[in-house]
Amino acid sequence: MAVKIRLQRYGKKGQPYYHIVIADARAARDGKFIEEIGSYNPLTSPATITIDADKACKWLKDGAQPTDTVRSILSYKGVMLKRHLQIGVEKGAMTQEVADQKLNAWLEEKNKKIAAKIEKSSSDKKSQQTEAFKKEQEVNQKRLETIAKKKADIEAAAQAKAQEAAAKAEQAEQPETEEAPKAEEQQEETK
Repeated sequence: MAVKIRLQRYGKKGQPYYHIVIADARAARDGKFIEEIGSYNPLTSPATITIDADKACKWLKDGAQPTDTVRSILSYKGVMLKRHLQIGVEKGAMTQEVADQKLNAWLEEKNKKIAAKIEKSSSDKKSQQTEAFKKEQEVNQKRLETIAKKKADIEAAAQAKAQEAAAKAEQAEQPETEEAPKAEEQQEETK
């Protein structure tokens, strides 16, 4: 029986969540499994991974083959390094204390990198929010300026119409007596 360490998918459409399981290679992806050793949520930044390193090392020692994705997850969490160091201890190349020290040093360095990534991600998110807010303020300011300009244009047009109406009213009030003799004079001159 070929045993694999692989992912078993859960979650809704577009929102995957995985369990890391030990299963027969012939079993369906979401079917029967032997043991669950952890979980993986790729939607968070950075991805949330929980895994029982001791169980994973035991299964790797017993010959379980991880899939490519699970192998990278195990490497990310230090399980593959732990297994490598255990092989060195079994062969007598180093003591268990030295192997534990190397593993702990690697884990501390990895945790610092992860913390820095989280901090950078949060600072990037804040800077993006402030930039978006500034852009929104600029757009709103331009919008207010165009609205004020349109209001001024409308008021100027209304004043011009009022002046035209006043001018027409003045012309209507003036008697046409002056214009009538001029018209008669022009007609006589043409004869």
